[in-house]
Amino acid sequence: MIRVVIADDHPLLREGLRRILSFEEGIEVVEEVGDGQGAINITRKIPFDVLLMDLNMPGVNGLDACRVIRREKPNIGILVLTVDDSDEKVFEVLQLGVAGYLLKDVDPKTLIESIHKVYIGEPILSPAVTGKLLGQLAHPIPPKENYGLSARELDILNYVVRGASNKEIGGALYISEKTVKNHLSSIFRKLDVEDRTQAALKAVKLKLVDLN
Repeated sequence: MIRVVIADDHPLLREGLRRILSFEEGIEVVEEVGDGQGAINITRKIPFDVLLMDLNMPGVNGLDACRVIRREKPNIGILVLTVDDSDEKVFEVLQLGVAGYLLKDVDPKTLIESIHKVYIGEPILSPAVTGKLLGQLAHPIPPKENYGLSARELDILNYVVRGASNKEIGGALYISEKTVKNHLSSIFRKLDVEDRTQAALKAVKLKLVDLN
C-alpha cells in the first residue's frame, strides 16, 4: 500500500485529489494539510511514502517545506503538484532533488502512474517541465569539457534529459537495465549529483547534451 499525504491550501483541490486516489487500489491518502509547516509536521509524526506538494501556500511555502523534508526525511518521495511552471521555479525545485514535478492540469491517470513511479524511485517530469529543460540547451560544449564522462555515458545522459526510463535507454542502446544502472552510478559520481533528475538539470546547465 502506497501511503500518500496531500499538501495544498485549497480544500476543494485536496478533496478532488482524495476522491481520485480513493478509487485506486494500492494507494491510501493518510492525511491532508494546508501549508508547508503542516507538511513538515506530518512527516515528523507519521510514516508515509509519497507527498503531493503544492508550492504556493501561505506561511511556510512548499519550496521551503521541501528543503526541510528532503533534509530530515530523504526517503519520502516528494511529488510537486503546482500551477507554477516558471523557469526559475522549476530549476529551483529540481535542485532540491524532489522526486517529480507535475502541473495541476495533469490528468488523473498520469497522476496515479506518477505516484507509483515515485514510490519505486523513478523521477517524474511533466512534458512542459521537460520542455523547459530541453529549451535551455543552446549549444553543445566542446568534447574536452565533458567532466570525465565517456561517450556511452553522454549517450545515456542524453536519454535521461529526455525523460527516458532505464528500460527505454537499455532498449535504445541495446544494453541491459543493469548496465544502464551501472553507467548512471558513474554519471552521478562524476557530476557530483544524487539522482537522475539532478543529473539532467546539471547536464542542461553545463550544456553536456546536444539535442539539436
